[in-house]
Amino acid sequence: MSSSSQSLVQHGHSVLVRIAKGDIRHIKAEENGTAVIPKFGSFLCNDLIGQPYGLTYEIVGKNLKLLPPRLLQEVEDTDATNELISDGQLVQPLTLDEIKELKQSGAHSSDIIQKQIENHANFALKTEYSKEKYKKRKEAKYSKTFTTIEPTIFNVCEYWFAKDQTRIRDIRSDSLGQILNLANIHPGGRFLVVEDASGIVASAILKRLGGDGQLLAICDTESPPAFPVMQQLNLTPDEIKPLRSLNWATALQDYNPIVPPSDLAPGEIRSERQKSRLKKRKNMNDALENTRQELFAGEFDGLVIATEYDPYSVIERLAPFLGGSAPIVVHSPYIQILSDLQAKLRNMPQYLSPSVTEGWLRRYQILPGRTHPMMAMSGSGGFILHALKVIENPVREEIPAVSAEAADAEMQGGDASEDAMVVDEKTE
Repeated sequence: MSSSSQSLVQHGHSVLVRIAKGDIRHIKAEENGTAVIPKFGSFLCNDLIGQPYGLTYEIVGKNLKLLPPRLLQEVEDTDATNELISDGQLVQPLTLDEIKELKQSGAHSSDIIQKQIENHANFALKTEYSKEKYKKRKEAKYSKTFTTIEPTIFNVCEYWFAKDQTRIRDIRSDSLGQILNLANIHPGGRFLVVEDASGIVASAILKRLGGDGQLLAICDTESPPAFPVMQQLNLTPDEIKPLRSLNWATALQDYNPIVPPSDLAPGEIRSERQKSRLKKRKNMNDALENTRQELFAGEFDGLVIATEYDPYSVIERLAPFLGGSAPIVVHSPYIQILSDLQAKLRNMPQYLSPSVTEGWLRRYQILPGRTHPMMAMSGSGGFILHALKVIENPVREEIPAVSAEAADAEMQGGDASEDAMVVDEKTE
């Protein structure tokens, strides 16, 4: 699939939409289907299919009306202040019943907002900034507009972090970027992953591999792990191709898988259906054995861990399959877990420079004359431990120890010989 077609909404795509309030929702674009945004509205998906992401629409009945891009306007403030404004019940004489009647009569949201502005007793006393905020607040309440968002790994991570950050183990978008960077994820690489963060880490690795490489997920289930996040990224079959999975039992070298027989004598095969079932069973057994042999071959380029299990036990099991200088990256919502892990790895010569970091992110509102940090921000995106696995050389030559006095004497001797050479040059 070309990059140009990926930027268009297609049949079966998962689509993120940002409604007027600023919240992000998730819908499925099915041909001839109806998309429902809870507590907001519904519309026919055919109006979305084939359109590029990033456009803004308004729900009119069951159809969508494409809105032109909204230009950023300069707000010129005046000498007006808000000090003489007193909020009360009589400030807005338009009652809720009257607003409800306007909505039921089919009045447009802009007409309802204009009606409220005309009936607002103190609207003229507001500053220009306050008037703009008032209009935006009313638009978010009454308008049926939304903007489509392409489900990139960044946007999907933002969506889940705002919706339920515990589902992705508090992995914020900036933390996810740090994980990929520290693990040196690159096309053509071979990586191990152990995660129970709904697939956000595995999906991000697959997107960066771009279909070239290998990703082996170790899980605790017999069937392949369920990664719900992966279903929202609209990954192509080529992008999913590098993914393989093993459970902890089949990852043991001395494990003998108990599988039903896949070979029968020709005379024992009674039907084509049985023959097809045996062939499918044999393919599954061969795929399992091939994946095990790939793991045991080792020389993986990195290990990424984001799981509730003890990370030290995971490293202890999987580190033998890593190559030299392979990065080990562990994410956890709790610093104490990584602090204990760091203390253990520091005493082990095969792990180089284990360090723990915490990402910090603050968002800003960027508007003319109104640029400032956002008042609300997430407290933490979790903590990350990074270390390198090194391979000791068992036949290395021992370097003789040199005492501090001997080193000083050698240094002084070298300086004296240099001084003598300078004197000889002057004499000549």
